[in-house]
Amino acid sequence: MALLPSASVPAAAGRRQPGWVAWLLLSPMLIWLLLFVVVPTLILFVYSFCQRDELGRLVYSFTLENYRRAFEPTYVRVFARSVGYAALTTGLCVAIGFPVAWTIARAREAWRQKLLLLVMIPFWTSFLVRTYAWITILKQEGWLNGLVRLLDIGLGPFDLLYTPTAVVIGLVYAYLPFMILPIYTSAEKVPADVIEAAYDLGAGPLRVFSSVIVPLTLPGIAAGTLLVFVPAIGMFAITDLMGGAKMPLIGNVIQNQFMQARDWPFGAALGVVFMGLFAVAYWLLLRRRGAEALG
Repeated sequence: MALLPSASVPAAAGRRQPGWVAWLLLSPMLIWLLLFVVVPTLILFVYSFCQRDELGRLVYSFTLENYRRAFEPTYVRVFARSVGYAALTTGLCVAIGFPVAWTIARAREAWRQKLLLLVMIPFWTSFLVRTYAWITILKQEGWLNGLVRLLDIGLGPFDLLYTPTAVVIGLVYAYLPFMILPIYTSAEKVPADVIEAAYDLGAGPLRVFSSVIVPLTLPGIAAGTLLVFVPAIGMFAITDLMGGAKMPLIGNVIQNQFMQARDWPFGAALGVVFMGLFAVAYWLLLRRRGAEALG
């Protein structure tokens, strides 16, 4: 009589360990990460403790002065402004992207792929081309004011270009697809019968949304928040082109330190502090998800 496997045997005992073939297949990605992520990060970290001479050349002499400067009130305000813009962008992307993602997820299969294609179309063109297109729309003699004058509705002309509003519009437009796609992935997996059961049990639309739909799509919202919030903090092209460089964010300051000021050590220190902000945001997100899983 054959013996049945004991129930006490850990499930992990039957798992196959990755062999050399699996590591060989992963090696291109690992090499790419090592060369273009790990090594540049280490170089940035080393540069942040260096100094520069009178000609702007790098001097390998240990100092903490760059980090002291990074926390001066001027740069703290820049960091705070960057976080504020990123938070506003993330909130607007959630508010706009969630209904879009939910609509696509609940559409018929024949329409679903077409709607997803519309979300992906902006990636087919250059980021700079799309940004200059918004400049054409928002400038004083642009399409928006032309349409307002044509409709003669008693509004305008709007002076939006080179304002904080233009920066937020550009950021939301640039990162909205990165919010829609993760939320769509989670919304597609929400069973329709769960929502119907909530209605059958007497829950209203708001209760169903807050107690059923949002918790089930929270992984997508969390992923989209991370994909939008972190790069929005460091964005510098949109603030330069659509904000007229009037409200520099931390990305603009770092770029100026490397390009115009030729102060690589200080720019590296700002970059390390920026990565620290990313690490804190990621840790807080993981902690929140863990608390919700335990709850």
